[in-house]
Amino acid sequence: MSRFYFSCIGCGATFPLTENIYSCSRCGDLIQAEVLIDEVREEVDFRALKKQPISVWRYAPLLPILNTSKLITLHEGGTGLHHCRRLGSLIGLEHLYVKNEGENPTGSFKDRGMTVGISRALEVGARSVICASTGNTAASLAAYGAKAGLKRIVLIPSGKIAYGKLAQAIVYGAQIVQIKGNFDEALNIVFKICSRNKEVYLLNSVNPFRIEGQKTLAYEVCDQLNRHPDYFIIPVGNAGNISAAWKGFKEYYNFDQIKAKPKMVGVQAEGAAPIAEAVAKKSLSITPVNKPETVATAIRIGAPVSWKKALRAVYESHGTALTVSDDEILEAQSLLARLEGLFVEPASAAPIAALKKLKEEDYLSSGDFVVCVATGHGLKDPDVISRLYEKPVEVDAEVSSIERLLGFAEEARVHSI
Repeated sequence: MSRFYFSCIGCGATFPLTENIYSCSRCGDLIQAEVLIDEVREEVDFRALKKQPISVWRYAPLLPILNTSKLITLHEGGTGLHHCRRLGSLIGLEHLYVKNEGENPTGSFKDRGMTVGISRALEVGARSVICASTGNTAASLAAYGAKAGLKRIVLIPSGKIAYGKLAQAIVYGAQIVQIKGNFDEALNIVFKICSRNKEVYLLNSVNPFRIEGQKTLAYEVCDQLNRHPDYFIIPVGNAGNISAAWKGFKEYYNFDQIKAKPKMVGVQAEGAAPIAEAVAKKSLSITPVNKPETVATAIRIGAPVSWKKALRAVYESHGTALTVSDDEILEAQSLLARLEGLFVEPASAAPIAALKKLKEEDYLSSGDFVVCVATGHGLKDPDVISRLYEKPVEVDAEVSSIERLLGFAEEARVHSI
């Protein structure tokens, strides 16, 4: 008997894991995989589990894949949890950590969910996989689908995708369709295609197996810290990742692996902030943003499909959500790179940008354990750097010219006096 089953986040209806579904057949709301907590506590040897190399599949007994003999993996997970002492000192935080998901195989957190999602696609006999994407999901689906030998289809919004991410999907061999519309319209089309073509498997974050893989982010952070974080700060776009992480923290708490759960803090860009605006109003629903705009392309989403789960994560954890401007995002991206040597894409810098605001409002204390999630590598969106940063200075190929430029000649003159 499986330790897992599906449940609807709306009406609570349950379904066996053998059903190939993405939404509730009774009310139409999203579904998620649930685990039988008591059975896991009795059957899983967590001490032995934690002696294995850290990765997504280290947690295989906690993931709802029925046939683990045919897993599709590129060795995802096990990303660094970096203690950012210099940045923390500047902000006033002793225990500031950045979980760098850009260290995953295709350079983003999406690989955690995709390894589980593609493995499930094979389990149900899919021939093709499809997603709508602003970039990172496309790259991940294309890579893992290639490993599995499946046809890969990606719908992208016109003119709204960073070329670094699109290049990945191209080189991995995905069939890419660019639509004259935004991400939300692309996702709606993907839903319709999957409802009409049963051999096509949907791999956006509405897929509960994607969320199951992404919840391992929470497991890893707790194991790397050897405790729970007090605050977990994460960028929010389509809202699957904050939902997945909260699910992971709740499960690890219920498995008796941590003593408390963190407060979840979602960060959105000012031009695409339906969840942050809802939290500010203490609302239980969102008002979609029709034309989302931000330099952070990975979170340029106006109607996040997992908004309900994201709001629950914030409210249940007694956390919060806030916005940051594009200027603050770019400043934070530069700060993290120059102080800590971590180059992340703009969306990943949003939690760093939020730190200053949270500290100034006394939301964070100096002794708190704070984890910021950097969801993707900076090379995902190199165009931002080439547009906004100074170009290299060109001088004559002479030592004296270069010394003058660098100020060495002046320093030598001063020291000689």
